[in-house]
Amino acid sequence: MQPMLNELERYLHDALGVSVKTTPWSGVGQLPPVLRERYRFAKVELLGVRALLVIDANPVEQPPATVRKHMDMLQTKQQADLIYVRAQVTAYNRKRLIEQKVPFIVPGNQMYLPMLAIDLREHFHRIREEVPTFSPSTQVVVLHAMLRDAGQVLIPSEMAPLLGYSAMTMTRAFDELETAKLAGVTVHGRERCLRFIGDRREIWEKAQPFLSSPISKRLFIRRIGGAEGANRAGLTVLAHYSMLAPPAYTTYALSREEWKVLRQQHKIVEVPAQDPDASEIEVWWYPPALFAGHGMVDRWSLYLSLKADRDERTETALEEMMEKFKW
Repeated sequence: MQPMLNELERYLHDALGVSVKTTPWSGVGQLPPVLRERYRFAKVELLGVRALLVIDANPVEQPPATVRKHMDMLQTKQQADLIYVRAQVTAYNRKRLIEQKVPFIVPGNQMYLPMLAIDLREHFHRIREEVPTFSPSTQVVVLHAMLRDAGQVLIPSEMAPLLGYSAMTMTRAFDELETAKLAGVTVHGRERCLRFIGDRREIWEKAQPFLSSPISKRLFIRRIGGAEGANRAGLTVLAHYSMLAPPAYTTYALSREEWKVLRQQHKIVEVPAQDPDASEIEVWWYPPALFAGHGMVDRWSLYLSLKADRDERTETALEEMMEKFKW
C-alpha cells in the first residue's frame, strides 16, 4: 500500500501545490469482512478537510454501484469524508463513479473531489487493453472448473469430447491457462495434465481480466415455437436471481449451430424490442447448454454477458446475484 500512498502524495503536491501526509487508520477492525478484505485505509488532511482514503488494490474493477454501496457502509462507521483511491480506472467506470457521486483519486491521472470543488480530468488516459482475451474454448474450460471440482486434474483427451472440442483445441486452451498463470500443467507419460490454482472464488477473480461476453450476436425476432425450447438468458434470468423486474420480452441463448437450425426450420422475422410479440435471441460463441440448468444459462456466463450493461439497475442486480452464490 505504501507505494500507492507515496504516489498519491506526489500527485496531490504536483496537481494542487499542497503537501500532505497520510497516516494509518485504526478503525479497520470495526468493519465487516467485505470491506476489510477488499480495501486498505489511511487518514489524510487535504486543504483543511479530514478524509479517509479507501484504497482499492484489487486488479479487478468493481461496478461503480458496488463502490457506492461500500462507501455508504463506511460512512456509517466514521464521520470523515471518504475518498476512493485506485491505480487505474477505465473511462466508462470513471464516468459512472462521478454519476454515483463517489469522490476519487487516480494518482498521476485524475481526481474528483466534490467536497473541495475539484474536478481535474485533463490528464485522464484510456487504459490500454494489455491482457489478451481468452478464446471461447479456454473460457469454457474455466467455466467447467467453476461448475465442477476446481481442484481436479484435467486432461485434453478427456476434456475434448466432454466439452465438444478437438484434443488440439483443448491443448491450446491449456497453453492459454498456463500462460495466464491460472493453472499449472504437468506431463504424465504422454498426457498433459492441468490443475487450476486456488479455489473457485480465486479462479473467478483471477480470470476476470481474460474473460469476455459469450454473445456473438443479439437480435429481436417475432416469437416462434422453435426458440422456446432453448435456455433462457439475459435479463430474463437475472430477474430470477435478483430483485430486478423481468423484461417485457423473454431472452433465449443459442449456440451458432442451434441458431442456424432455427433459421432453416422457421421463417425468422426481426422486430423492434418494444414489439409485444418479440423474443430476444442471443447467439453464443459456445453452446449455452454446456452449463445450463433448469432451463437457464449458468450465472457465470450470465454475468459475463451483462457486465458491460450501462444500466445501474443491471449492475446492482448482477452484484446481488453473485453475492448470493455460496462459493
